Amino acid sequence: MSDVEVSTRIEASPDRVWELVGDPTRMGEWSPECRRVEWVGGATAPAVRARFRGHNRRGWRSWTTTGTIVGYEPGREIAWDVGLVGFAVAHWCYRIEPQSGGRACTVVETFRDRRGPVFKAMGPMARGVKDVDEHNRAGMEQTLARIKAAAESVPADS
Repeated sequence: MSDVEVSTRIEASPDRVWELVGDPTRMGEWSPECRRVEWVGGATAPAVRARFRGHNRRGWRSWTTTGTIVGYEPGREIAWDVGLVGFAVAHWCYRIEPQSGGRACTVVETFRDRRGPVFKAMGPMARGVKDVDEHNRAGMEQTLARIKAAAESVPADS
């Protein structure tokens, strides 16, 4: 399975958009599968090596993952690796690219499948999803649409 990348232009300042994507504990507001996220292991804010737990649901299926922030450049990029029962399953990244002199930006969301062969073979049955890439692409587009709507609902500074 390949990487999946989606992007959208948002008519809001990069700082405003960063408020929405720069903290994984807000993912429950945007993602169609993630319901909530909380910090674990003493973490209280985003930083490299900070860990968090994500609670997810799709239909009757629910699961919990552990994320570890592996890249963090405030205002620009956040990336984390995701594990499930001790196995690497995914890498997620949000990158903000300023546009129009800082009055707008493009947000790029990237997913990389990190599952090993056993998890990939079990995936369709366990997840109820045959095409993980296409499923994730649709969810990522929905996530970015929600972020865009929230960011653009706040009037730009004059």
